[in-house]
Amino acid sequence: MKALTAMVVCASVAMPLFAYAQSPADVAYCNKLSQTYRSTAQLNSTPDATVPTAMSKCATAPGEAIPTLEKALTDGKVALPKRD
Repeated sequence: MKALTAMVVCASVAMPLFAYAQSPADVAYCNKLSQTYRSTAQLNSTPDATVPTAMSKCATAPGEAIPTLEKALTDGKVALPKRD
């Protein structure tokens, strides 16, 4: 029981640290995708709910957000920005 408690405590301390371990390059690319989407999206169309959610995750979870944004852009026949 003590081992399980120790593992739970360690995991709860370590998990927030992983959230901040995002690659700056991934964050920058995610932000480029968001900017491209904003500038090319139809003004009168309602975006899929996943797009704004993905945009909001660029700073904290770009790995989750990038595929969603890339798909939204390619579905709209928009060229993806260059990844640095």
